Amino acid sequence: MTVIVRDLRPDVRSDAEGFARVRQLALPFMLFTPESLVHDLTHTHPDARFRQLVAEEDGEVVGTAQVGLAHESTEPGQGFANVYVHPEHTGRGAGTLLARTAEAHLSAAGASTSYAWVLDAPANRAFAERRGYRASRSAHFLRLDLAHGTLPPLRTPPPGVELRSGADFAADPRPLFDLDAETTLDEPSDIETEFADYEAWLDGTWRHPLFSRELTSVVLVDGRPAAFSAARTDNGTRYGTVMTGTARAFRGRGLAKLAKNDSLHRARAAGFTRAFTGNDSGNGPMLAINKWFGYEICATEVRYVRELG
Repeated sequence: MTVIVRDLRPDVRSDAEGFARVRQLALPFMLFTPESLVHDLTHTHPDARFRQLVAEEDGEVVGTAQVGLAHESTEPGQGFANVYVHPEHTGRGAGTLLARTAEAHLSAAGASTSYAWVLDAPANRAFAERRGYRASRSAHFLRLDLAHGTLPPLRTPPPGVELRSGADFAADPRPLFDLDAETTLDEPSDIETEFADYEAWLDGTWRHPLFSRELTSVVLVDGRPAAFSAARTDNGTRYGTVMTGTARAFRGRGLAKLAKNDSLHRARAAGFTRAFTGNDSGNGPMLAINKWFGYEICATEVRYVRELG
């Protein structure tokens, strides 16, 4: 059986479906749809030099890679290459071909460093280490049973504080961009990220097919957006929060909890049964908040890094 690696074809439905299927099997804690993958490919900023690669065996997509430059990083030359193979097709060379192709693309694009998320399992870690990667930080995937779990009761916001949905900002989402940009600066990461391109944020976040404006909750203090919990859904039964944060001037007041609780209640009322999120293992405050909601760690990834020669 011959394995080949090529670019995903956004105009071929079976390509996106195969890519999504492999990712869902390898990472059942993250939300993917064929539509979201095509959107990512066709709307990511050109400076990212973004590619989605598929490994194909006898006409079947058995492996995937997302590769590009962290163009919003404050340090140039930072690249990423995240490779995932169908669990029933490992050990046949698909992962090696994908990684080799991804690293060659990064080198040609001017990257000096490649970062890769790897599931915290012996075989996955050994694969990365054989390619010269060294372990860095880790992050957890968390899961909450919305259908049968018990959420903290909703509470009335204190005076001067109100709750809104993301949909309330449809006419002008710029205040949410500003809030997202500020909180992202303080996210633990190997790659420092700075949102400076509003149009890119509109394409990558606000107009993303998984983004739910209705389930995104925003806390206003005296009319100013102070905290938020951004939500995505897969148009089925799964819901995820992809960012929850508070502006620096308003921290320590429980506003992130207020936003996330409101979003979770909205999601359950809308019929979503499973909630997912992710946290850097060093982000103690957010891990504590999610534990308070009842989230449980369901998997861990390790960030690996390699200098490209």
